[in-house]
Parts: sequence; structure tokens; C-alpha cells
Amino acid sequence: MQRIRLRYTKRGRLRFTSHRDFQRAFERALRRAEVPMAYSAGFTPHPKVSYANAAPTGTGSEAEYLEIALTEPRDPERLRALLDESMPAGLDIVDAVEARASGLADRLTASVWELRLDGVGPEDARRAVDAFNAAPAVEVQRRTKNGVRTFDARSAVVMLESAETHSSPPDAGAGSTGAADAALLTGPTDHPCAILRLVVRHVTPAVRPDDVLSGLRAVADLAPPVPAAVTRLAQGLLDEETGTVTDPLAPDREAAVTEPQSAGATAAATAPA
Repeated sequence: MQRIRLRYTKRGRLRFTSHRDFQRAFERALRRAEVPMAYSAGFTPHPKVSYANAAPTGTGSEAEYLEIALTEPRDPERLRALLDESMPAGLDIVDAVEARASGLADRLTASVWELRLDGVGPEDARRAVDAFNAAPAVEVQRRTKNGVRTFDARSAVVMLESAETHSSPPDAGAGSTGAADAALLTGPTDHPCAILRLVVRHVTPAVRPDDVLSGLRAVADLAPPVPAAVTRLAQGLLDEETGTVTDPLAPDREAAVTEPQSAGATAAATAPA
């Protein structure tokens, strides 16, 4: 059995797809690409696909991850290309590696988010960010299936800052989020747009970007006139010293380089003189 780890995106209008919508689209792509999937045992077998920490519905993402199990070996890059051709535009399969190191989920300990606040001026954004960062705790509420839950949104936030701000036209970003928006936000206009960058640990209960926005409203009365456009830029292992998030597929790529060398070294050592 071979395991392949994939990175995929949710871009443009496809950010509104639910996790279940993506699962259906991905399983159809597996069938179209004739991927030799391994299946679970039992009365109703399912393809062995493991999803890791999916982004909430309505948020864009450049860094979603999953793992599939195959019954026959396949070249990861060729497999990625075949699956990407079978997926809707916006749900793009952008990276693939063979699983060669420890569990993928263990490497997803933090996320980097971009929050675009249309209609919010730079000074208001900086003032709200400063108030949030200065607070020892920021309690917010979220409705769950078990009722309303109160928790601290501040403790999980590693970094929150006001990035470069832009002025946006009234209809900017209607069909796009994230880095692509920066290219759209050009030219003088009367409609301000603030960009926030957020690094947040994956904790329980999960602190999501909308929880941080609720916290900004609580500590600084910051309330964007339109819903924020939220994009996950990266997720991976948090470097506590630098506050950066590293590529979770890097250990698999490194192992793919070193393992053949190790095998060659072993063969050389055991060969007769």
C-alpha cells in the first residue's frame, strides 16, 4: 500500500463549498482519474481518504491537506495532475508527496490567515489590533450544537497585525479572496480596505478567524460594514521561536531524498570487497 499526501485550495466562489461538497467532488475525481484506491472493510466500504483540519465554509484557502491510500504505487506528481484535471476550477490540487514520515495531522499545529476588511480604514484597524494584542484575555461566544459557548480567543493567537492597507473599489473581491485580491486593490478610491494577518494555534476549542473578528468587536468596537473576506494562506508546524508556520510536507520530501541514499549506502557496505 502507498500513501500520498495532497495539498489543495479553495479559491474564488468555491470558498463557499462545504467540506462535504469537497468530499463528493474529490471522490468523483478519484473515479474519473482511475486511481487505485484502497477501501475500508465492512458492509459499506469507503475509499481510504483522511482529511486534516478543513477550513470553515465561506473561507478561502491555499493550504488544505488530505491523505489517500493506494493499492498500487503511483508517481505523486502524475497523480496530482490527473486529479487536478478532474476537479472544478477553484478546488485545485497543487502539491503531492509520498508519505514517508510521521502522521500529517501532527504537523498541522497552526494556521496563517489573511482577513480583508472592506470599508475599514487603516487607523481603525491598527487601533483594534493594538487593543486586542494588549488584552490578557478576550472572551467571545460561539453557538455550537450544545448551545452557546464562551471561550478566550486571545490565548491561541500567536500574531495579529495590520498588514499593508489598500483602497478597494465597491465591487472588489466579489469572486476572489486572498493574495489575488491584493492585485485587484489598486487605484485611488473612497472605499478603504484593511488587511490583517493572523497566526493562530490549533487548540481545543478551535479559535477561528471569525472568533478573532468577534474579539476585535468586543475590545475595540470594530465592525466591518460587510463580511470579512478570509483566506488561509498556510498551515503547518508552528516554530515557537519565530512565530512562523513551516511546510508540513517538507519532511516527506526530505525523506524521499535521504532514503534512497541510505539504501545505497547500506548496499555498498554489505557488498563483497
